[in-house]
Amino acid sequence: MTNEELNTALYEKMFSEQETYRAWLLAQPPEEILNHTYEYTVREDILMSLEYNSLPNTQVQALLKSPSPLADVFAAWEDRETSYMEEIWQTVTGRAKEETQKFRNAQKER
Repeated sequence: MTNEELNTALYEKMFSEQETYRAWLLAQPPEEILNHTYEYTVREDILMSLEYNSLPNTQVQALLKSPSPLADVFAAWEDRETSYMEEIWQTVTGRAKEETQKFRNAQKER
């Protein structure tokens, strides 16, 4: 198989895994669905990253050997330390500063 075919096979396997997860999730009560929204969203992001990127043959083949490569990648993601919350806080403070400046500008115009 070519690299493109291998990457497509991995994407299709992970997409199928996500569809099974989605079907399970939709059969759950609303509270349980809410408990899994983060996982569902990150898994969707993992799939999206596969749409725009390719792995080398050896890495694709290794992931294809797993019965649940999407769950494996998500588990690895959950164990990582990221700056996500810092970026959220920077966005909150940045937006607050913008709104403060708008308010000050509006006060000056009066």
